Amino acid sequence: MTKPIMDNQLSYISAFEELQTIVEEIEDGEISVDELSDKVKRAALLIKICKSKLTETEADVNKILEDLDQDEVSDGE
Repeated sequence: MTKPIMDNQLSYISAFEELQTIVEEIEDGEISVDELSDKVKRAALLIKICKSKLTETEADVNKILEDLDQDEVSDGE
């Protein structure tokens, strides 16, 4: 199984699109039994990548919002 981009360099969109492709192939019966295990393992890795990026983004957004709240409190004093 080839990986177009190293896993640690995959963007969320790239990982999500590859995951969608794997799901479609499984749903359409395009994957042989011999390939299924590798595809499922790859899908699990892609899910972890997506989840990690979403968690990281959520933390970044929360930090920005907290900083904005602190600025508002400081401006109001």
